[in-house]
Amino acid sequence: MPLLEVKNLKVWYPLKAGWFSPKKYVRAVDGVSFYLEKSETLGLVGESGCGKSTLGRALVKLENPTEGSITLNEINIGSLNGGALRRARKNFQMIFQDPYGSLNPRMTIFRALDEVLKLHSNRNRVERAERVAELLGMVGMDAAQMHRYPHQFSGGQRQRIGIARALAVEPEFIIADEPVSALDVSVQAQIINLLQDIQEKTGVSFLFIAHDLAVVEHVSKRIMVMYLGKIVETGTARAICRTPLHPYTNALLSAVPAIDRNGRKRIILPGDVPSPITPPSGCPFHPRCPIATAECAQNTPELSATGSDNKHFCACFHPGKF
Repeated sequence: MPLLEVKNLKVWYPLKAGWFSPKKYVRAVDGVSFYLEKSETLGLVGESGCGKSTLGRALVKLENPTEGSITLNEINIGSLNGGALRRARKNFQMIFQDPYGSLNPRMTIFRALDEVLKLHSNRNRVERAERVAELLGMVGMDAAQMHRYPHQFSGGQRQRIGIARALAVEPEFIIADEPVSALDVSVQAQIINLLQDIQEKTGVSFLFIAHDLAVVEHVSKRIMVMYLGKIVETGTARAICRTPLHPYTNALLSAVPAIDRNGRKRIILPGDVPSPITPPSGCPFHPRCPIATAECAQNTPELSATGSDNKHFCACFHPGKF
């Protein structure tokens, strides 16, 4: 039984319209289904604006799903509200992209972590202080720094504090929403290694969201590729990065810097990402696809098994033909 199971998840935002105008929606997430095993890291990649962060926020009920189900340990998170949702949050947490905006500048690090422990545990003040010191140690920081304010730390240190806050209640599942994109390259490796060490020690599962396939390949067991609110390809990290089947995945891989490109040329996709308000008919990628046919403009391909092991899925009528 998977730890997390998501079925046909949609997050649509209604737009204001005139009295006689048809109702329109921003289809940020449009029918996404996947699963996550215990102690697994699942990568999610795609261009900015494809719906990655919205999907992540919907999984922790920071956004309300329009349709679909989210099941964590056989509990339907989508149906929870109020006190039930607050109690359930102990099992799932989020590491936010911006280490500068995710911490309250008026709260010391101790207060920021202590607030979480007071809400989700029965520890007294002394026990909470010990737990804060333990958490800071887990993320490679000195416990003596707990009474400092966020502005006294670097970006990498702030992200470590954000990770400590997510770990405070010992969750089973953490969404890491581009946790290294705002950091220097030298610091990115430290944070990625830290997340991997924490997973080995605690067994926590991660949904790792990023736009850099090289980073995602390094940390993930499996990868999902998202385009215009839909998953267009999913499989093992090795299969996705070595033998991509969807032309969009192939274009993303061509953008990854490499010393030895093995003959791979940079692919420049024509045009812009279509509007999620008026997505194209048929395959959402067909207006920019180099191998699109008339069938692609008329029919929508389903995400179906393509590889011989039935573990590589692709939503394309001509997988691997680029």
